[in-house]
Amino acid sequence: MPDSCRVTAWRPPVPGISEIFHARIVGYRYPRHCHDTWTVLIVDAGALRYDLDTRHHGAAGAAVSVLPPGVVHDGYPAERHGGFRKRNLYLDAGFLPADLVGPAVDGSTLFDPELRAALSRLHDRLADPDLLDVETRLAMIADRLRRHLERRGAADLEPEPALAERLRAYLDEHVTEKVVLADAARLFGRTVPHLVRSFRRRFGVSPYAYVTGARIELARKRLLAGEPAADVAVRTGFYDQAHLTRHFRRHVSVPPARYAASRQR
Repeated sequence: MPDSCRVTAWRPPVPGISEIFHARIVGYRYPRHCHDTWTVLIVDAGALRYDLDTRHHGAAGAAVSVLPPGVVHDGYPAERHGGFRKRNLYLDAGFLPADLVGPAVDGSTLFDPELRAALSRLHDRLADPDLLDVETRLAMIADRLRRHLERRGAADLEPEPALAERLRAYLDEHVTEKVVLADAARLFGRTVPHLVRSFRRRFGVSPYAYVTGARIELARKRLLAGEPAADVAVRTGFYDQAHLTRHFRRHVSVPPARYAASRQR
């Protein structure tokens, strides 16, 4: 790889994500290779070409590329651009069903601006991940990818209002704890995307937004009772005072300290 190429890679503490890979590629062609993960990539500048098995594909602009595990491919800049800047998610082999490998080979390039925007926001979040937030976003991305790649299957299950109510009770019970949707999915015998879809249809918000709002309500009560903001943050499920402050300001318009001081008036 020439010196003109730049790569940043890391493994976030998020179940299902094997690696995050950001790269600027100029004057370089990847040799034919394969991964044991699903690869979901977006191109931020330039254009990328690749041969997946015997099919020729490309990615640029609003396109999203999905490369299945175990399938040989290469990668190189489109001739008129000479380079590209991309962001890859390497996702565990179980991220999508194995029977979608064939459809992904045939239709690797998806033109879906909303999906691309969701992936871009997810990458932004992964710089400092909040597990429940990232897990929710990843589940919705998986659901949308399934809808592109399959005509029938789990993604076509109708949202279940009763399941949404059960999930809400579960979230309420664990609101100040580390909430992992994969645990709830195992408990209820459903997939995470189906849980998220059912919850959003029933309540109009994602599980992450619901839990964050519930934690803010608890924090408001504790702050008005005179508890220090640092203690309130830990006792209401936030990582630390800075994490509480970021969300509190967004929900209430002022930071926790100013909100707490208002009780004296």
